[in-house]
Amino acid sequence: MSSILTNNGAIVALQTLKNVNANLNKAQSEIATGKSIGSAKDNAAVWAISKIMETDQSSLRSIQSSLNVAGATVGTALSGSEQIVKVLNEMKDLASRAGTDGFDFAKVTNDIAEKEKQITSIIAGTQMNGVNLLKAGGVPGQAAVTGTAVQNFTVLASLNRASGSGTTTAGLIQVASLGYDRAYVATDASTLATSGVGHSSSAIGTLADQDDVTTAVSKIENLLDIAVAGSAKLGAAAKRISDQSEFVGKLADSLKVGIGSLVDADMEEASARLQALQTQQQLGIQALSIANQAPSAIMSLFR
Repeated sequence: MSSILTNNGAIVALQTLKNVNANLNKAQSEIATGKSIGSAKDNAAVWAISKIMETDQSSLRSIQSSLNVAGATVGTALSGSEQIVKVLNEMKDLASRAGTDGFDFAKVTNDIAEKEKQITSIIAGTQMNGVNLLKAGGVPGQAAVTGTAVQNFTVLASLNRASGSGTTTAGLIQVASLGYDRAYVATDASTLATSGVGHSSSAIGTLADQDDVTTAVSKIENLLDIAVAGSAKLGAAAKRISDQSEFVGKLADSLKVGIGSLVDADMEEASARLQALQTQQQLGIQALSIANQAPSAIMSLFR
């Protein structure tokens, strides 16, 4: 039955053309944006997962940046500590030479006192961004070290979030201030927590005879033990921070790849689909044109 009111062929052709146009617009959008899922309406579940992963990836990049700064801070302290070891070695050499007859004790005493002042200056000036890990109380916003208490320079190393939960646990790296500026009271390296190498000239004292030299060398040896142990602690901490920064960077890269696998468009597939849809669109337009001509054929019945 033919009808001039209802054109079934045109209705079907129009619906088909609308579907083809919708798919064509989606393919063009994927090619233009590079994303197969650009908003929640494309796929709500996958979009939500990708957004959570994006926030994690952004946080990891920020943490990596902070770790790099923290690594530089610890590296600065390590440079200062290693310089102190060098100066203490020079002091030991001076004191050792004074143990031989013919050396001027007064000049050696003066030289050692100047080296001690140099150490004090190194301790005071070895800081980055206001953090001085060679000093007791060298971390801003924290109380100075007292007694055997240890003050920590805290570095955010990771944020661990349980799946499906908003609960986040912070992974921290803590680096203890060495407290080199405290008075020299150590008798051996085991008392590092309560000793310092930035002592006054009275710590070594005046060299006047062989007994003074022997005592001075012993004290300097103790100071060297403390400074070497402190340098080793800082070196281990710097290595840990560097390794964590590298690891966090790899995690961020992995998340980026994961996000891409969820929402990025397959450009080869999108290109092939675009060409197929363009062909379907042309055929759909032609089919609609043919269907629209059907009612005019009825006119031939009235001739």
